[in-house]
Amino acid sequence: MQQLSSAVAFLHRNQIVHRDLKSDNILISHSPGGPVVKVADFGLSKICQAKVNVNQHCFSSACGSNFYMAPEVWEGRYTAKADIFALGIIFWAMVERITFRDGDSEKELLGTYICQGKELIPVGEALLGNPNMELQIPLKNKKSMPADLCRLLHDMLMFNPKERLDAFQLEIRIRRISYGKKRQYS
Repeated sequence: MQQLSSAVAFLHRNQIVHRDLKSDNILISHSPGGPVVKVADFGLSKICQAKVNVNQHCFSSACGSNFYMAPEVWEGRYTAKADIFALGIIFWAMVERITFRDGDSEKELLGTYICQGKELIPVGEALLGNPNMELQIPLKNKKSMPADLCRLLHDMLMFNPKERLDAFQLEIRIRRISYGKKRQYS
């Protein structure tokens, strides 16, 4: 999580918004110093004008992968904070080992969703339909996730992008959570 949040902060510092963060676009390289996380597939990425704050530059074309899209992306007007929402979905799924089956490929993918009857609905789409919906984090074993990590995930998945963390705040928060603490999640 620390490497991935640093990678997205690096992109945003350099005025690049990925717009398609998902588990398939995260690669892990094994090196002598341990695993190295890499962000891949910049086909939908956009570079903002250098003078514009990446968290204020608005995009209007809805793109990305449904299960990782922020509520505002579904509406077609969003900023770089949509990348943070996607990371929140990825982090939540990583910590709790949540997966879903892709309808087209039948491949099992890492991601978080909302059950609506027999259908799996992306979290962003569900929040768009019900902005006051409270996400149940953790979803599984209540003892498996520390309170500071639960709060971080909630802050990454805020319905209102103005209340959501930006990449720089996220990077700092993850460092605070992980430094000096060796945790094992069950």
